[in-house]
Amino acid sequence: MEEKYMKRFHSFQQSLYSLEEAKRRDMKDSFVLSGTAAKFSITFELAWKIMKDILIQRYAIINFVTGSPKEVLKQAFKAGMIADQKWMEMLKVRNELSHDYDGMVIKEYCKVITDVYIDIFFEFERAVMELEG
Repeated sequence: MEEKYMKRFHSFQQSLYSLEEAKRRDMKDSFVLSGTAAKFSITFELAWKIMKDILIQRYAIINFVTGSPKEVLKQAFKAGMIADQKWMEMLKVRNELSHDYDGMVIKEYCKVITDVYIDIFFEFERAVMELEG
């Protein structure tokens, strides 16, 4: 894979490992909550862009209408790159977090981020590593 892709994947891994730290932190702390929201959003952003890179470079899928995250997730699901509709939920959460001005959205989703979504990111990391063999 090309250098840009490799840098993006490395950044994804670093962001994911930072996000995983949220599992060991006090989620009542507003600073921890805001950091978790930021790291989740960044990790998600990098993940869908990596999916797009793989779809284009490995599967030669280039017929994206807009190249939006939703479209990429649908194509990644069809290609078997991701196996769960949870990614659409994660997109919804990422979108809601971008408008979380009072911290209520992250309070609502912090448990699912730490208990479910981080594991989904790790599954994706493993899948990419296996693909790159």
